[in-house]
Amino acid sequence: MSYPRVIIDTKKIESNVSTVVSLAKKEGITIAGVTKGYCAYPEIVKAYINGGVDYLADSRIENLKKIAQFDIPKMMLRLPMISQAKETVEYADISLNSELETIYALNEASESLGKVHKVILMADLGDLREGYFNKEELLHAVDEILELNNIELYGLGVNLTCYGGVIPKRHILQKLVDYKNEIEEKFEIKLEMLSGGNSSTVHLLGTGEIPNGINNLRLGESIIFGTESAYGRHLDGTDSTAFRLEAEIIEIKEKPSVPTEEIGRDAFGKVPTFVDRGVRKRLICAVGKQDIDLDSLYPLDKDLIILGGSSDHTIIDASDSKIDYSVGDILAFNLHYVSMLRAMTSEYIEKIII
Repeated sequence: MSYPRVIIDTKKIESNVSTVVSLAKKEGITIAGVTKGYCAYPEIVKAYINGGVDYLADSRIENLKKIAQFDIPKMMLRLPMISQAKETVEYADISLNSELETIYALNEASESLGKVHKVILMADLGDLREGYFNKEELLHAVDEILELNNIELYGLGVNLTCYGGVIPKRHILQKLVDYKNEIEEKFEIKLEMLSGGNSSTVHLLGTGEIPNGINNLRLGESIIFGTESAYGRHLDGTDSTAFRLEAEIIEIKEKPSVPTEEIGRDAFGKVPTFVDRGVRKRLICAVGKQDIDLDSLYPLDKDLIILGGSSDHTIIDASDSKIDYSVGDILAFNLHYVSMLRAMTSEYIEKIII
């Protein structure tokens, strides 16, 4: 058996997806299942589809190619690169956009392929990542797009929380609805999709705080782990343990809890700080920051304390554990989104899908 490894329970994921999809359907909201966090492994994508997602969504062309086999509309999440315009049209039915130059390139690629590509124009409502911050620029973009023969203006979208941490609220999402209404009236068109964000918007489901008109969410974390990302709350009826990491213990020693000499920068350029707990029993596992995020890693043994680590090592305080560990034993951890992202991307971690 090879370690470290991640074990993925697709039945738990399918159940989570079904729960969140049902919650969204009650408000007329479709779900684009975001596949980038687990590198679009097809077996996990199947759990999304079985759970009822309406679209598949990813930010990488490489992942969209992996899921080309599935007969379900696909969405390119990251703003397309002009250099990948043709591949974007080939592998995505819809893409999120905020630059006319890119949309012109998508139009040319669509024409060459005999396709019509759908675009979602992104509005920046304060989080300061992608999107038109100025309404007049947004309206100008609409005007230009309507002149293109191989581009369909499919709707508007917004991204919140990912960069600026802005939490979705009713008054913020209402701005997107207002933009849609103004565009439809001004240009005498109908926009099909109003995509109101990601897993940080999920906290509004069932509260009556999502404005009428918002009809799509792009979800990864909430349908994988059953948590909304604005406040980190667990959703009723979901399971957060679909991903489990197993790593081998390679050292067990009694050591002081504070380094004994002058402290400088660690391997990542930061000056670490330590809590003096005296001499403690310390374990080292053969997995590190190159593969996982220690802040979103949770030992199944609740008495273990993750102290830190380096690229290839995770250091754990086991002094309070009721288990007498030995070198060669395997520790198990639940993962949350960032650790899952790194673990699934790492070629040094084996993936076991059940």
